[in-house]
Amino acid sequence: MEVLPFGVLTFVVGALMVANAWAVIDAKMAVSAAVREATRAFVEAPVEGDPGALADGAARAAIAGAGRDPANLVLTHLDGAFARCETVRYEASYQLPAVRVPWLGGFGAGFTATARHAEVVDPYRSGVPRAVNGCVATP
Repeated sequence: MEVLPFGVLTFVVGALMVANAWAVIDAKMAVSAAVREATRAFVEAPVEGDPGALADGAARAAIAGAGRDPANLVLTHLDGAFARCETVRYEASYQLPAVRVPWLGGFGAGFTATARHAEVVDPYRSGVPRAVNGCVATP
């Protein structure tokens, strides 16, 4: 008779492990989308706009669209300036709890889902300053 509670406990623990593994995969996909949108917003920013602010807004909108809390997203501009031919690199991180139990929340330090993305500012775009890294485009 004590086998039945052990079987139920094993099933519940297994289901929680699968759900937590899926949460890590889902967070990785959400962070990848957020960093991709941030980089794209930066390189496609209007000339008179603030590319950093647009990148941050795009990343937070993408992470919110994935059902995550935008306040937990850490977005870092790694490299590149807003100039023709510049390679712009961003990194995004999102902290996950070690164990997430439905209706109770998350517990533990957990995992950090991190993603990086890079794009090049269009070399033929008008109004954008010329890069110093050997951009071959004409003004």
